[in-house]
Amino acid sequence: MATKLFVGNLEYTVTGDDLKEAFSQAGTVVDAVVISDKMTGRSRGFGFVEMSTEKEAKAAVEKVNGMDLKGRKINVNEARPLVPR
Repeated sequence: MATKLFVGNLEYTVTGDDLKEAFSQAGTVVDAVVISDKMTGRSRGFGFVEMSTEKEAKAAVEKVNGMDLKGRKINVNEARPLVPR
């Protein structure tokens, strides 16, 4: 498993700091970012969190997947590279 995780179903007011706080219970968070629309600046409802080790990333998936964050149950999976169409 990689150390980078995809986080989906985010409430639109969730910030990178919110993600960092939620994922820190599973280990050391290297980076946490919420992806926003380039034109409007509004959250697109997903983001990425990078944990310091694969072990912590696996623990984060187990602990945080399905967690309620600002009224929504978030989805956490291993991030996969974007495949060009």
